[in-house]
Amino acid sequence: MKKRIWLALLVLVAIVILGSRESTFFQQRDSVEIVESRPVITPGKQPESPTVNPALQVSANKLLAHIQKLNFQRYTAKERSLTRIYITNELRKLGWKPKLERFPDGVNVFAERPGTDTTAKAILVAAHYDTVAASPGSDDNASGIAVLLELARIFHSLPTPQTLQLAFFDKEEAGLVGSKAFVQEEQRLQNLQGVIVMDMIGYACYTSGCQQYPQGLPVTPPSDKGDFLVAIGDTEHLSLLTAFQKSQPTNLPTVLSLPIPLKGILTPDTLRSDHAPFWYQGVGAVLVTDTANLRTPHYHQPSDTPDNIERSFFLGSAQIVVNATNTLLNQQIVQTPN
Repeated sequence: MKKRIWLALLVLVAIVILGSRESTFFQQRDSVEIVESRPVITPGKQPESPTVNPALQVSANKLLAHIQKLNFQRYTAKERSLTRIYITNELRKLGWKPKLERFPDGVNVFAERPGTDTTAKAILVAAHYDTVAASPGSDDNASGIAVLLELARIFHSLPTPQTLQLAFFDKEEAGLVGSKAFVQEEQRLQNLQGVIVMDMIGYACYTSGCQQYPQGLPVTPPSDKGDFLVAIGDTEHLSLLTAFQKSQPTNLPTVLSLPIPLKGILTPDTLRSDHAPFWYQGVGAVLVTDTANLRTPHYHQPSDTPDNIERSFFLGSAQIVVNATNTLLNQQIVQTPN
């Protein structure tokens, strides 16, 4: 009799426990249904704050000093010779060994710092140093020369796998003559992983409507103000453009990347600087620019002086070029078998 009573009690307790669990289970299901009936937003992975390597920080004083010291017309043979003397002296002070490469009616300046990986190729960064007549060319293109010299300062003692090459082109304003002469050496081109060409990176305007655009632009412009930097690359070498989007702190100017198909045949406005001869030779190249006459009223004018360089924009543009160059110099390139 007692066994039956205990058995009855055990069955009753089991029913209560199971009933309790079943009730909780349904409450949980109800809870899930309520949650699922609402839009659920899962935060994506937040980008890490970019770590600034002090060794890569550009010097405002040095950049602006170069602009001031190049504040003269660089059009005649004598003026261009004085410019080369300034460039080569600055490079030697920084430990580089510049070479003068002569071609009919002009002279390019070239310098190279080998990388640590003997199997890696080279990244070339370039800018033209001549001007049109009657213009001191602070933006066009002392801004590019200044950043090249700053790259020389930063990367001379900063080892990277890939080799860094610097080129200062003569006679750009006469029809890209210096860069056309540069690309004639086939062996040099075979060693190039990519090219960055700077041509006017120091002017910005901040009023609505001050920025103009060419016909048939393949992307939506970020603004009708001229407060962004443009990187123009060929679609066959998009990794070069990608380097300008990586590790971009928010305090730097926005970069508008323009991938150009068919070597710019349909967009001739994108062929107006020293990157174009590299495109024609099948070498990936990016033009970095403030868009020249599409933005600045000082284009090819006597008013293209240091006073009309927009300091904060210029320093930001310089840092963008340094960051992108560093990305490319440290990029791991997978060599595909032939």
